[in-house]
Amino acid sequence: QVQLVESGGGSVQAGGSLRLACAVSGNRYSGYYMGWFRQVPGKEREGVAAIARDRSTLHADSVKGRFTISRDDAENTLYLQMDSLKPEDTAMYYCAAGLVFTLRTYAYNYWGQGTQVTVSS
Repeated sequence: QVQLVESGGGSVQAGGSLRLACAVSGNRYSGYYMGWFRQVPGKEREGVAAIARDRSTLHADSVKGRFTISRDDAENTLYLQMDSLKPEDTAMYYCAAGLVFTLRTYAYNYWGQGTQVTVSS
């Protein structure tokens, strides 16, 4: 069992930055692939970034060059550095743990409660 708790969300103006963190507790954190996802009301949850155990990463085209995923296995923490934020990045952001290296939501078994990011123009 894995528990995930996100933090770091908030309100920021376009062009600003935020750093999300996801504290992970439970068994074998380092054995999981980790991901960040986001969702706005009325739309499907979408993958933003994922990171493998060897630190390989995937980033959605919409965030490439602006967002960076990283993990600290010693501290059991997942991060998402978000720079050059745009109003369309406004969403609830979730971290997740799974056993497949992908941005598809189906592959992730454990989810946090989410943290809200709001970007104003």
